[in-house]
Amino acid sequence: MSFIDADIADVVVYPLKKYHDDRGWLAELFRHDEVAEEFWPVMSYISFTNPGVARGPHEHVDQADLFCFIGPSTFKMRMWDNRPDSPTFNHRMTLFVGDDDPQAVIVPKGVVHGYQNVGDIDGMVINCPNQLYMGENKAEPIDEIRHEDDETTPFRMDD
Repeated sequence: MSFIDADIADVVVYPLKKYHDDRGWLAELFRHDEVAEEFWPVMSYISFTNPGVARGPHEHVDQADLFCFIGPSTFKMRMWDNRPDSPTFNHRMTLFVGDDDPQAVIVPKGVVHGYQNVGDIDGMVINCPNQLYMGENKAEPIDEIRHEDDETTPFRMDD
């Protein structure tokens, strides 16, 4: 399978501006008045990823993710449009985001995604998905198709 390297419909990328003062800095990750309601977060979590390590690729049937890459470190964020009804089906989109280019990335349901820490220090990522992990009271199946567990997957982080 080959992919077209181009933008993907419905993926939203926007800069995360750091506001500095004598105490340090802050950044707004999302605002309801700037993000479509279908992507409004219902939870958030933070993760640190070791240098060279990838998370994903995987996709969600119903969930959208709002990833915030603000540093430390730099990440290679890769997405593949796996939605047959999308005008950008089979497009692949690659971003380098984080410390040098703080960005938020909204990944709609059905778009395969993964990221890899390409820096030399542990890297932080904040995710604010629009669905609860494992549903209400963690009583539902996980909404995840894990392509990273398939050695023959065409969704590769390393090319």
